[in-house]
Amino acid sequence: MSATSAPTLVTGATGFVGSAVARTLLARGHTLRLLVRPNADRRNIVGLPATLVEGDLTNPASLAAAADGCRYLFHVAADYRLWVPNPDAMLQANVEGTRTLLLAAQSRGVERMVYCSSVAALGLTPDGTPADETTPNDPSHIIGTYKRSKYLAEQAVLDLVRDHAMPVVIVNPSTPIGPRDIKPTPTGKMIRDAALGRMPAYVETGLNIVHVDDVAEGHALALEHGTIGERYILGGEDYTLGALFGAVARAAGRTPPRIKLPTSALFPVALACEALARFGIEPVVTRETLAMSRHKMFFSSAKARAALHYAPRPATQAIADAVAWFQSNV
Repeated sequence: MSATSAPTLVTGATGFVGSAVARTLLARGHTLRLLVRPNADRRNIVGLPATLVEGDLTNPASLAAAADGCRYLFHVAADYRLWVPNPDAMLQANVEGTRTLLLAAQSRGVERMVYCSSVAALGLTPDGTPADETTPNDPSHIIGTYKRSKYLAEQAVLDLVRDHAMPVVIVNPSTPIGPRDIKPTPTGKMIRDAALGRMPAYVETGLNIVHVDDVAEGHALALEHGTIGERYILGGEDYTLGALFGAVARAAGRTPPRIKLPTSALFPVALACEALARFGIEPVVTRETLAMSRHKMFFSSAKARAALHYAPRPATQAIADAVAWFQSNV
């Protein structure tokens, strides 16, 4: 699917995944319009040849204006935090903001859209084997506001496809790492701390690691080859957390953390962190994150590989690039 002079709108382009998507689209010849919040940190888009329009997922008028005249939309923006003092604000941005944006884009004649969901919206297998797009997800078992918001947002998108013929393809990134994680994301913070020797111990769990630039490539492939209303996992390789920290330590030239703690040992710490959070101190660990760690979040990207020609690089390269970036940007 070729780019045209009509702009492609990207939300979330100042962020980690969104800035990678913007760069990938530029390389494919897209003319970019980037929706940015007035107070956003814009370091990730400095120097990019793109038109910036200010707006916010909670401001419907700004969304309609941003979409006007665009041919394609990549909705990557989301409130991504594992702990929030006000869950309603996250749900408003991630769920209602997504619905409002897509309806505005359709009303402005946007031809095709790619919605960046997350594997957080998908189910997990009971035995820890890799899940896929068909693995059922019981809403009553979803842990945490962020995962709930992404599940509800994805359901809202699927409803729009069914009820309003919304031309949306859904992608579900797993755990992206790599350069330009300026915030950083929760996973990026772990990579950074391990690379700098600030991770003396850990609680074992499982993650699917993928290079952020491969996730961005998957977004472009979804526009070009994806089927409307379908979901595609954009993942890489499954790692236990211990193995991930070992790989990070090797890339950083450090000794990996060797103390593996049971979740029960950190329960009192989580309670203390949550108490301090009432005074504005962001918790290092919560009861929700401990509950999530009991599940191995392993995923298969077989559908994206077959249907989109998605071909992620080895996760060791993603780890090396993430470590190198954090070492140069601490």
